[in-house]
Amino acid sequence: MTKCTGQIDLFSIGRRKVTIESNGTFITSNAGVLLASRIEKRLELSRRFSQVLSDERDAALVKHTYENQMRQRLLQIVCGYEDCNDATELRHEPALQTAMGRVAGREESTLASQPTLSRFEQRGGREVLRMSEVLVDLWIDQLLRRGPQAWKNIVLEFDSTDDPTHGHQQLTMFHGYYDQTMYHPLLVFDGEGWPVAVVLRPGRASSSEGAASILLRIFRRIVDRLPKQARITFRGDAGFGSPDMYELCEALGIRYVIGQVTHAGYKAMTTDALEEANRHFETTGTKKRVFREFAYQAQTWDRRRRVIGKAERGAEGENLRFIVTNIDDLDPEACYDYYSERGQSENFIKDLKNAMFADRLSCSDFMPNQFRLLIHTVAYIVMLELRREMAGTALEKAQMDTLRLKLLKIGACIVVTARRIWVQLSEFDPSRHLFEHLSRRLAAAPS
Repeated sequence: MTKCTGQIDLFSIGRRKVTIESNGTFITSNAGVLLASRIEKRLELSRRFSQVLSDERDAALVKHTYENQMRQRLLQIVCGYEDCNDATELRHEPALQTAMGRVAGREESTLASQPTLSRFEQRGGREVLRMSEVLVDLWIDQLLRRGPQAWKNIVLEFDSTDDPTHGHQQLTMFHGYYDQTMYHPLLVFDGEGWPVAVVLRPGRASSSEGAASILLRIFRRIVDRLPKQARITFRGDAGFGSPDMYELCEALGIRYVIGQVTHAGYKAMTTDALEEANRHFETTGTKKRVFREFAYQAQTWDRRRRVIGKAERGAEGENLRFIVTNIDDLDPEACYDYYSERGQSENFIKDLKNAMFADRLSCSDFMPNQFRLLIHTVAYIVMLELRREMAGTALEKAQMDTLRLKLLKIGACIVVTARRIWVQLSEFDPSRHLFEHLSRRLAAAPS
């Protein structure tokens, strides 16, 4: 695209022409990145993740440290620039330069270019594994900060998602269920939406592939770092319903509630419940749920386990659903409703994929794409914490793309003087009061 360096007369209002001009003035559409940078600094995300990366470059020739490159990528993703393609233009962007701790406009303040960041992303092997360990430790750190109410009842939401691919990326494969060529990432969140693990898998992987080893790795870190009172619950859909998972949870003392595929054996155990639901609907015309629990042992199971069935009849027709669980302190309805809360993980995935562009995995090699998935997940953490800071406002439950629109994509003029860097907002921006509210909170918080 040709850079606008002159004047463009767009239209007229009476005798006055409306003229577009790009004259080098420090005007930004990303003023909110300054707020995001405060959260990133408070959590020390760039520092902690970059510390596990091996840097074999000559230190005397290094202009952009790995920590700065990590921070630049995170802040660009948060602002909606999901790829490195825009980095060459953005290295002169005044708000990003200020967020990176540099004085906008100076030659030495220039940020990393697209080729530099693209080389930075070519990671793999042990570095990616170490970053995954940092991600778990970050999650535990915030549990400890929030206190016993956060870590006494830990819920681990395991889920998989499709990531369509459109090139010749390594290990991209056709998946019959999704009917597309794709990667098949495995994602783990806690009940509050904090990411605990993100693992890129080949496109043909099953939903549960690798889940047991990931759960074991998370469990070991919990045991190492959290008090013994911590109670863990594994929650997943029927894709994670395997004897290996049940047995691992039982061996580790982890509670689980996992969806089940409906089959004839289960249907036989809930015939009366479905009949009761049908009678109620036919009599009253209102939806009815009836629950049954029973002990069941499939041929591949080593023991009988508690299965809960929900028989439902409404205007849409009959609906049978089943879960298996080792939770014994909830009645069938409460236990099923507890399982149903896992639907919230779909919103976490939506934010990660759609708002934070975690499905933008276009590197040729597999491991750099895993590295990129981790970077986008860390950017998600910035937005998650930003949303927590907006508790009590209209944005406390907003989706992350809404947060970006309302808080980050804010127009401002940046003025650099000898003693101060002014960020001048428009008095007429409808989000200005929210921006100022968050600015005060972050200014008052300890660095």
